[in-house]
Amino acid sequence: MNILVTGGAGFIGSNFIRHILVKYPDYKIINLDKLTYAGNLDNLRDIEHIYGLSEKRYGFVRGDICDAAVVNEVVGRKPDAIVHFAAESHVDRSITNSQEFLQTNILGTRVLLEAGRQYNIGKFVQIGTDEVYGSVEDGYSKEEDVLEPNSPYSVSKVAADLLARAYWITFGTPVVITRSSNNFGPYQYPEKLIPLFILNLIEGKKAPLYGDGMNVRDWLNVSDNCEAIDLVLHHGKIGEIYNIGGDNERTNLDVTRTILDYLNFDENFIEYIKDRPGHDRRYALDSSKIKQLGWEPKQRFEEAIKDTIEWYRNNEWWWKRIKDGEYRKYYEKQYPVG
Repeated sequence: MNILVTGGAGFIGSNFIRHILVKYPDYKIINLDKLTYAGNLDNLRDIEHIYGLSEKRYGFVRGDICDAAVVNEVVGRKPDAIVHFAAESHVDRSITNSQEFLQTNILGTRVLLEAGRQYNIGKFVQIGTDEVYGSVEDGYSKEEDVLEPNSPYSVSKVAADLLARAYWITFGTPVVITRSSNNFGPYQYPEKLIPLFILNLIEGKKAPLYGDGMNVRDWLNVSDNCEAIDLVLHHGKIGEIYNIGGDNERTNLDVTRTILDYLNFDENFIEYIKDRPGHDRRYALDSSKIKQLGWEPKQRFEEAIKDTIEWYRNNEWWWKRIKDGEYRKYYEKQYPVG
């Protein structure tokens, strides 16, 4: 199978590329990524060497999914499937400036869907988020629930999901949608809670915790999410939506304390800061539909968070290049725009 992965230099996308190329020795992947601030080809340095230069099963194209010419050129190579990760994804940034979120997440998705329709792509996997359901006080969000997004980011993801669904209904584009809970693991850009707190503490800084820290998230190890997306890619029913939850609900304060304990810091290293506007209190997914396909999360939070902390401890080269901007300087020279 030949797969086009958009946003493959990001956190989940790069882990998915690694998962697929290791698991399926006859698969090929094209990675289309704009290389925004969070797109980092250091995430795939070993993959490019092993599967790109040696085996010719991996290739990279720098490009914007909003650029129809670039998208049509890549989709025109007739991949068997598109797995669409590319998105602006940080809620705080969407509150500060929503324009890029609307542009990339909605219009970029439309460009990809249109190219997929024109070139008769065999499957289009739209990667979504649990944030589209809004805050859930009790119970668990199901795929058919009313969508109630509360941030510009989640609104843009709702629009992308509905646009993908519309292409299925109107044009017969073979779309399937996944919505996962909060991912964590290796190669996550250090603006998100877990890597931010880990790296701050490693550097002797405090962990900046929003509000009272009692917001609840369901934490999903990125490797489990990659296995779920793999399953949906191969066996998911066209036109369906699949929730992917980790069954690991924790308050943000609980997560912070776990990281503090493992790194031998006390709670004096928590800095409580003003809560962000519209901060959803709880997300929780009903994942029974994908479990019927045979998927179960394998990684329990207690062990996976320890492995994640150790990964950041042991890969200082990776995050140091982000903090000093060296990775951006290198890739701007290697893959200049235009």
